[in-house]
Amino acid sequence: MDLLTDIETLVTCESPSADKAAVAASADVVAQLGTERLGKAPEYVVIDGWTHLRWKFGDGPTQVLVVGHHDTVWPLGSLATHPFQIESGVMRGPGCFDMKTGLVMAFHAIAALPDPSGITLLVTGDEELGSPSSRALIETEAAGCVAALVLEASADGALKLERKGVSNYELLITGRASHAGLEPELGVNASIEAAHQILAINELGDPALGTTVTPTKLVSGTTRNTVPAAASFLVDVRARTVAEQLRVDEAMRALQPVLPEAVLELIGGPNRPPFERKMAEDLYEQASRIAAELGQPPLRQVSVGGASDGNFTAGIGTPTLDGLGAVGGGAHADDEHVIVDEIAPRTTLLSTLIAELLGR
Repeated sequence: MDLLTDIETLVTCESPSADKAAVAASADVVAQLGTERLGKAPEYVVIDGWTHLRWKFGDGPTQVLVVGHHDTVWPLGSLATHPFQIESGVMRGPGCFDMKTGLVMAFHAIAALPDPSGITLLVTGDEELGSPSSRALIETEAAGCVAALVLEASADGALKLERKGVSNYELLITGRASHAGLEPELGVNASIEAAHQILAINELGDPALGTTVTPTKLVSGTTRNTVPAAASFLVDVRARTVAEQLRVDEAMRALQPVLPEAVLELIGGPNRPPFERKMAEDLYEQASRIAAELGQPPLRQVSVGGASDGNFTAGIGTPTLDGLGAVGGGAHADDEHVIVDEIAPRTTLLSTLIAELLGR
């Protein structure tokens, strides 16, 4: 089966996001496979050292943008401990679920169309890092499209109609060192200031609105007997609405030191806008009707906290449907897997949806 052989080709080319050489090598493999399936070579778009691929079909404006990524979270050498394999209808291998199966589905879905004019397929190489180099490219390609279809993996089969926006921060704290035993009173303890700030920031979330504000990695101090002169910690923020994302951002920027002479410096801000449900509902209803017409089981939908490049396409106002890729589970985990029997039907659903969006 070409689908499975193609997925194996991509999975067995490791592509950790932070390794630009590995991502470039993976792009060559993706480009070759895509050229074979689509009958057209992609354009290479290299930004800040990361390699992205773009297939544009037809001479007119793009109507449907199909979005995927070929980078993974798995480091080089992961195939030695997590080899590609298919047993009892379950596929395993690093990146098979997130999201190399989705890429192959995109190739086959587009290849099945008699006329792919009006489609752009964009495959990025830095999604797992937050798309630092590809965000502007994604937003530019999505602008004016009838729809953006994101081939990220499903959530246990469910399509993703809502994703929280993401903000990333680092708070740097400058104090003053002194001897912890001889004259601690002469120091400004950056660890104590960090504790005050962490407790304050932890209160910025709003569970009723789904807003989470989570202090994470903390670094402080040098030796046991030295009052820390510096500390820093990271903060992960997730919000369902732009208003909530901005509220937290304003609160983060309004933080003031508690200890006299302590100094705060905030780095970061919103990384991905929220993907609000209203941007996906009509597409979901359309896909659900198509699934029924194809005799497939009823589609399901879910809201998730994790972000994707769909946040960017929805964030600029392009109707977006996400989670159209693999059915399985274990993204980023040892149990990453894909249910083989779901691949072909989902590919047919995707192809039919694209054709209908193009008016064909």
